[in-house]
Amino acid sequence: MALTLQYRSRQQAAAETAELQQPGDQRTLCIGLINNMPDAALQSTEAQFGTLLGSAAGSTPIILRPSSFPELPRGPEGQARTADYWPLEELLCAGLDALIITGTEPRAAQLRDEPYWDRFRQVLDWVDQQQVPSIWSCLAAHAAVEVLDGIQRQRLPQKRCGVYEHATLSGHPLLRGAGSPLHMPHSRWNELPLEDLRDAGYTVLSWSSVSGADTFARQRGGLLLFFQGHPEYEATTLLKEYRRDVGRFLAHQQEHYPTLPVNYLPADAARRVEFFREQALARRDPALLEQFPFSAVAEKLHNVWQATALALYRNWLAVVKQSAAPRTRETVSLV
Repeated sequence: MALTLQYRSRQQAAAETAELQQPGDQRTLCIGLINNMPDAALQSTEAQFGTLLGSAAGSTPIILRPSSFPELPRGPEGQARTADYWPLEELLCAGLDALIITGTEPRAAQLRDEPYWDRFRQVLDWVDQQQVPSIWSCLAAHAAVEVLDGIQRQRLPQKRCGVYEHATLSGHPLLRGAGSPLHMPHSRWNELPLEDLRDAGYTVLSWSSVSGADTFARQRGGLLLFFQGHPEYEATTLLKEYRRDVGRFLAHQQEHYPTLPVNYLPADAARRVEFFREQALARRDPALLEQFPFSAVAEKLHNVWQATALALYRNWLAVVKQSAAPRTRETVSLV
């Protein structure tokens, strides 16, 4: 895997552009990762995107530089993890070839009321000005579409969680090698209306009557690629999220017991989880979470979307390589 995850302390000297160049034609791609996930998921999110990018890149060297929105509330664990992240303004003036922006757990009913809303708009403006290819994941996709076209996400009656089959747009280069139907994990409480996206001029690459728009794109100087699903997820990520939500129910932090992810668990694993659910409903005690059968269930899981995820990112990296220009360092102010 030809990928380096490059942290940067605030005291560290800036790397020269020339240091990122390789002899001959093999050019290093420098990709920014604005990791806005909650504290407990920061490290796993770095690993997920890093593994996927490294596998999709083949022999192409990649440097992945993590950053985060400074307005996001962080506890001690998150502050420690992000202490060596690239400050956002430094990241954006470091000569990026592409940018990935993750979602985060929503805190407000309206996206414009989130603490990072103004910062998000500034980053989107930067992407437009620099015309670099970008990926917008889950809530970040919702926010970008609202800023660009005024399309607001809609609240779902229950969490959409599981692995779904999607029809695909035949012959599109971003889907080369992805296969059809396209399997993708989803985990969200909101969605963007499929027809609204099409009416606004987005190219919907994969979709389903059950899970709606999955992957869609728009060309605005640089390519903007949007995922409502999560190709970067590992086989156990949905299970970890489900266990987290079970813990919140047991701790009386949410009213309803979480819905089991659909099309995800084999029958014997589902029986184990259902048995635990019966125990939890009978005895709502936070200590019971220690008995959740995570290991026994995890060993039964398979990442059925891995080949699709690799194809999507391999095709996206081809776009990044084509659009990459000589890096220039400039001052960026996001105030």
